[in-house]
Amino acid sequence: MNIPANLKYTKDHEWVLIEGDVATVGITDFAQKELGDIVYVEVETLDQTLDKDEVFGTVEAVKTVSDLFLPLSGEITDFNDALESNPEDVNSDPYGKGWMIKVKISDASEIDQLLSSDAYKDLIGG
Repeated sequence: MNIPANLKYTKDHEWVLIEGDVATVGITDFAQKELGDIVYVEVETLDQTLDKDEVFGTVEAVKTVSDLFLPLSGEITDFNDALESNPEDVNSDPYGKGWMIKVKISDASEIDQLLSSDAYKDLIGG
């Protein structure tokens, strides 16, 4: 299982890449394996400011639909439009082409509440 050490993680199986005051968010390798073949990613919160843990979108797999929870408070500034035509990128490259949104972080202190790669491995029993 791929759990890059340079990323932060949430208990809801999202990964977060922090670059200055911008966070790139996607779902983890573990999450995409649990969901199975992803057929649709929906994010209707572009340009909205949401609080940490609010639902920012959904990911639809063949068998289920899962909510996506915002790992950090902030404004959603970007959505990976390529996922509209290639949602399978979330399965094949969850930490690269499968990224979902970018968020302008409004409360940097929340970063400390995210899980390290080791803590995330412990969470999923890795």
